[in-house]
Amino acid sequence: MASVTFDQVTRRFPSGDRPAVDSLDLEIEDGEFMVLLGPSGCGKSTCLRLLAGLEDVDAGSIHIGVRDVTHLPPRERDVAMVFQNYSLYPHLSAADNIGFPLRIARMPRQHARGRVRFAASVLDIERYLGRRPRSLSGGEQQRVATGRTLVRDPRVCLMDEPLSNLDARLRVETRGRIVRTQHHLGITTVYVTHDQTEAMAMGDRLAVLRDGVLQQVGRPREVFARPVNTFVGGFVGSPAMNLFRLRLSPDGVGLGGLDVPLPRSVLRAAAAEGAAEIVLGVRPERFDVLPSRDRTTPGLDLVVEAVEDTGAVVHLHTSAPAAARLGDVVVRLPGRPTHSKGEPVRVTVRSDAVHCFSAMTGMRYVYP
Repeated sequence: MASVTFDQVTRRFPSGDRPAVDSLDLEIEDGEFMVLLGPSGCGKSTCLRLLAGLEDVDAGSIHIGVRDVTHLPPRERDVAMVFQNYSLYPHLSAADNIGFPLRIARMPRQHARGRVRFAASVLDIERYLGRRPRSLSGGEQQRVATGRTLVRDPRVCLMDEPLSNLDARLRVETRGRIVRTQHHLGITTVYVTHDQTEAMAMGDRLAVLRDGVLQQVGRPREVFARPVNTFVGGFVGSPAMNLFRLRLSPDGVGLGGLDVPLPRSVLRAAAAEGAAEIVLGVRPERFDVLPSRDRTTPGLDLVVEAVEDTGAVVHLHTSAPAAARLGDVVVRLPGRPTHSKGEPVRVTVRSDAVHCFSAMTGMRYVYP
């Protein structure tokens, strides 16, 4: 196993008007499960291909352990990769697919069989070893592809959205199995996804990218709790964080009919920028719904436009009065739905439950 270091790595494609990966600095620890997260086209798969040696580095360097692999061919990097398309050989059994890299490496047959059985036992696919891919489900094929990667005992394992072809139930089941396998074997793993729920559930740490630029690195809970800018705040979390551009007052901001006091450090930082507005972030679950009969507590009046019942929680998609200029507001509630489309709902939010960002730069104001 080994650590991975991207040192000011840049990759430009001739057809692009900006680098696909721009001056990436990223340290991945030995044995860590690192998730590269971002929307389509942000450069996360390019990072994986650069690490695998499938793309050339235009500037900077890549190290696996202490070894500089920037310009080494893929076969000399000792990395293994699982693609979105599993690319199993249809005429070979699951056992032969898993053991194919060992066959190419001319490993003695008895030793290779032992490695295949071990990989299959870790992934719980021993009973499928005699089957061909066409008789396996999507999740079983994914595990065979993962076994083919792990059987080589690589220094680094790369996974490029391997669950995207699976249905929702299989995705949840398989991602748990991948995490358990990685923790059991301790292989340094770099996993690419655009699904932030998947990233939060799987990663030891997340690296969030946008337009080829690294935005934030941290443990999932840290990134969720303290997003470094409005992009990360709006991307990490489901449903997305509500972001409101609001005018500043001497003590805070007005959220419709609700006055939200802000820390003095935020007000000072905004004044230093010469800003008249800030961006206030409120996650859907941080709104508190007021009883309909309570007209004394200050609150934000909304109208329910749609009710999304997921079973465990309910998402209310609401609209604020036009005069408030807040646009759509999403409110998350526990339990069964108690509101219907067209009904009014009144919410409040505590001042310690909001996130404050610069309206000029989008960056988070740092405060205790």
